[in-house]
Amino acid sequence: MQTMDSGSAARMPRWLATTLGLLALAVFINYIDRGNLATAAPLIKDELHLSTTQLGFLLTAFFITYMPMQVAVGWLTDRFGAARVLLTGFVVWSLAMSLSGLAHDFITLVWLRLALGIGESVFFPTSSAIVARCFPESSRGSANAVIMAGMACGPAFGVFAGGLLIAAFGWRAFFIAFGLVSLIWVLPWLAIAQQRLIERRAASIGVSPGTLAILRERSLWGASLGHFCSNYAYYFVLSWIPYYLVHERGWSLEQMAMIGGSAYLLMALTTLITGRISDRLIATGSSATRVRKTCLGAGCALSAIFVVGCAMTTAHTSVLLLLLTCAAFGLVTPNIYAVAQTLAGTEAAGRWVGIQNCLGNVAGLLAPVLTGILADRTGSFIFAFLVAGIVMLVGAVAWVLVVGPVAQIDWARRDRASTAPAPAIAGDRA
Repeated sequence: MQTMDSGSAARMPRWLATTLGLLALAVFINYIDRGNLATAAPLIKDELHLSTTQLGFLLTAFFITYMPMQVAVGWLTDRFGAARVLLTGFVVWSLAMSLSGLAHDFITLVWLRLALGIGESVFFPTSSAIVARCFPESSRGSANAVIMAGMACGPAFGVFAGGLLIAAFGWRAFFIAFGLVSLIWVLPWLAIAQQRLIERRAASIGVSPGTLAILRERSLWGASLGHFCSNYAYYFVLSWIPYYLVHERGWSLEQMAMIGGSAYLLMALTTLITGRISDRLIATGSSATRVRKTCLGAGCALSAIFVVGCAMTTAHTSVLLLLLTCAAFGLVTPNIYAVAQTLAGTEAAGRWVGIQNCLGNVAGLLAPVLTGILADRTGSFIFAFLVAGIVMLVGAVAWVLVVGPVAQIDWARRDRASTAPAPAIAGDRA
């Protein structure tokens, strides 16, 4: 089978390039689907006569299943293969999206949001397992950058095109049509990617550590903390910056949409640049540990400075700093999963990323709620911005100091060490 040379992405097989494109498209669809409810929230609230509390629960319900399912999906990925698990999850979340357009009461929408969380939980464990198996260390930054650029473009599309289409055709028609049209993705996945990935997995099975062995790794907990801190700032921006720009800074809805969309596109651009440069440095002999940790530490530290500055300056300067915050996110995003994929290796990447992503997405529950509480209690968003900045600084420390060397863990040696008999102590013998 043709493989990718460790030194050049130019030799990437066509089927692998197509697979990477399909992964980016899948996460693009993933983030549009999870954000469509927020885009259509005013219409849904009025039509179904929902209270603000009910609407808030609908927006949160996704994470109730999304977070814990990460761990289960990680095990399924390592046990049965990423290609089949991703396909199943994609179909589930697309159908949940379409059926949401048929819902006529609060309870039905809750169940469908829970189903959406189950379906979408498959993406990062499966995509990480695929990247770990198909790309060498010196190409994982670029591979993850393409995927994460798709993630960043999802909200940008949802804000612009999604809002316009919902306004033109109604939220029900958009939900039903987008979910069904998304299923077209299944065809090229079956035709080009799935069988190749199954063959690649069958040809490269190695040492598979137990889940307890993974949980004993300090780097897992350091990466999970760093992931949580990075996600906290991201969900803070995603959830509250639109409201902040309009109600605190006086921008119009149209201006807010332009600013928000531009910020996500800038994040996508810097993500692609960072992935390419980091891989180039590693391919020419730089340490993966130094390159990945520098990007992660610097990205977290810079975003901390910029996000705090947003609350301390004038309206126009705050927009510039918001754009710089999202640009700094681009230093972080392609390396979060690249580090996990390298540490875990091909046989444990699904479980490792499942655990890491589960813990990291606790921020999706905490950041929006805590920000609202802080804004209500203090009458200002300044303290909420400060908290986001402090959390990001903690993330920089976690990535640089808690995570160990960015090299594949020798699971066979770990297993031997954990099962070796304890040394005899004088006086223990009968």
